[in-house]
Amino acid sequence: MNSTRALFAAILAAPLTPAAPAFAQGEPPLASHRAIYELTLDKASGSKAPAQARGRIVFEFAASCEGYVQNFRQITELQPAEGATKLSDMISATFESLDASDMRFKVETKVDNRVSEATDGKARREKDGKILIDLTKPKRAHVDLEGQVFFPSEHLIHIIEAARAGQQLLEARVYDGTGRGDKSFDTLTVISKAIETPASEKATESLKGLKRWRVAVSYFETGKRDGQPIYVLSFDLYENGISRALSLDYGDFVLKGEMKELALQPATACKK
Repeated sequence: MNSTRALFAAILAAPLTPAAPAFAQGEPPLASHRAIYELTLDKASGSKAPAQARGRIVFEFAASCEGYVQNFRQITELQPAEGATKLSDMISATFESLDASDMRFKVETKVDNRVSEATDGKARREKDGKILIDLTKPKRAHVDLEGQVFFPSEHLIHIIEAARAGQQLLEARVYDGTGRGDKSFDTLTVISKAIETPASEKATESLKGLKRWRVAVSYFETGKRDGQPIYVLSFDLYENGISRALSLDYGDFVLKGEMKELALQPATACKK
């Protein structure tokens, strides 16, 4: 128990690799920023639910005229009703071109400091829309995805566009390089009406005046959208792509993510 807590503290103190700087075509639609979220247990039910949970997400996002660089780290400590504490540490680094023609990714998940999943590869969108994936981890493989598939930042932009248009639902297939890197996920996004910020609410200064919506994105195995989702990610989404008030629903338990820090970077002005 003590060794797990010491490892948890050490991981939280370790810095992420800095996101790539913005370079000097129109301004990218998503804002460059760094955000830190504290995770706590919100709900728990079922035999697999933890008795306690805590964690942190560190999210770094850089938008340039070449594309989007994203560094993400989530550390979660789960204490089951019986047995030893489990420590999960997920790190991902991705690049998506501004025109959504290609994506590079590297994702690693450790449980109790041992690698449980790792993917490394790249994906390229052909002119006919097909996505070609080349993996080097977990093993060398080539995968083709037919039909319309979005990359993560591309998907987020479509959610914002749908919200601005007053749409309440958005269905999409998304490929993010997670798992074994060989499949996409079906998603269903539910979007609220624009949220009016009450005068009493303490809003982050840099987010004042921006539109926002409550969004819930359910992820399903491909072709199984009629069943239970793998997980549901809910959050307040601002029109510049920044999220706060996270809720991560894994079925047996829900983690709440409260934004503790936010630092915006200057917008990039690109030549058209």
